[in-house]
Amino acid sequence: MQIKCSFKTICNLLIILFAAFLICLTAQTTQAIENQANNALFPSLMQSIQFDNNIEFCNIKIPLDRQDIKERFEKEILLALWDRPQVILWIKRSGKYFSIIEHILKQYQLPLDLKYVPLIESALRPHSKSSRGAVGYWQFIRSTGKHYGLRIDSMIDERRDIFKSTHAACKYIKDLEKQFGSYLLALAAYNMGEYGLKKEIKAQTNQDFFSLYLPLETQRYIFKLAAARLILENRESYGFYLNKADLYPVFVFDKINFKSDFQIPIALIASAADVSFKTIKDYNPQLRGYFLDKGDISILIPKGKAEGFKKKITDSYKMWQKAYKTKFHIVKPGDSLTLIAKKYQISLLSLLKSNNLSLKSMIHPGDRLLVE
Repeated sequence: MQIKCSFKTICNLLIILFAAFLICLTAQTTQAIENQANNALFPSLMQSIQFDNNIEFCNIKIPLDRQDIKERFEKEILLALWDRPQVILWIKRSGKYFSIIEHILKQYQLPLDLKYVPLIESALRPHSKSSRGAVGYWQFIRSTGKHYGLRIDSMIDERRDIFKSTHAACKYIKDLEKQFGSYLLALAAYNMGEYGLKKEIKAQTNQDFFSLYLPLETQRYIFKLAAARLILENRESYGFYLNKADLYPVFVFDKINFKSDFQIPIALIASAADVSFKTIKDYNPQLRGYFLDKGDISILIPKGKAEGFKKKITDSYKMWQKAYKTKFHIVKPGDSLTLIAKKYQISLLSLLKSNNLSLKSMIHPGDRLLVE
């Protein structure tokens, strides 16, 4: 079989092939240019671990001249850089909270490097919770949090309060540093517990953090902190180009204080501040449930919303109290939650939920319970 091609057909084929060649050449050139640009903006992973030996944390030099230490530090740098979205969130959230944390650290005369502890512990998220029950910015377990003055119950969890939890963390770390004589050991104890660290120091007859054999998580802990510090304080060198406008705004607010004789709905506060229920919860992540506890109340609201709040909350409070005054039960001697629920023909679960109580909660004569 013979195939006959006209001169015109051959020319068209040559034109098509030449066009395809130009497209491929242009794509390769464009890719090469993009690769060069990316290399300029984003250093290679090998370039990322080319640093001098003067890396410090809490004014303590990390001995990178030791091969095992260098390997451990390089690992944390590379793992952090592998998760670039997380680092971007670190940087953005640092704009919101670091100035608050630094201010409190200065009050306790503690190294400002400690601001990286909540960054590594919780990524600066108030509702962060570990599998071991540690909660909040600084990841306090319940017993340690209570020991350092944090309120933790069915209505309030101050581990989620950036101010109170930071004060508690400063007291705790200060105590640990006094006990162990080193911020690195103090942070190791913060991670694994002081009793466990004391046991290891005694068993190994060694007080040098870098030479101690500790749980793997604790061995990595200081290097994670130092890696976060190095990246955030040299972020453009690691390819993170964020302007000040890219950071989340510094947390600013108005603080309002008032007193209530009984629990009132958070929605009432939101209405008086002319914001949503969610906004009140976001500004006060320590609040649990739907009600504020009785007594002295301190709440944060968006900046500029305090004007006129006092009159609005007073008026709303009176109207709400009038509407609900027949729906409260004053606890008398001999009362129990079960008997009260039965008296008003409501379920025990409903009674507990309306008053932010649990089956373990204690009630006392004179307490006012909502029996709606």
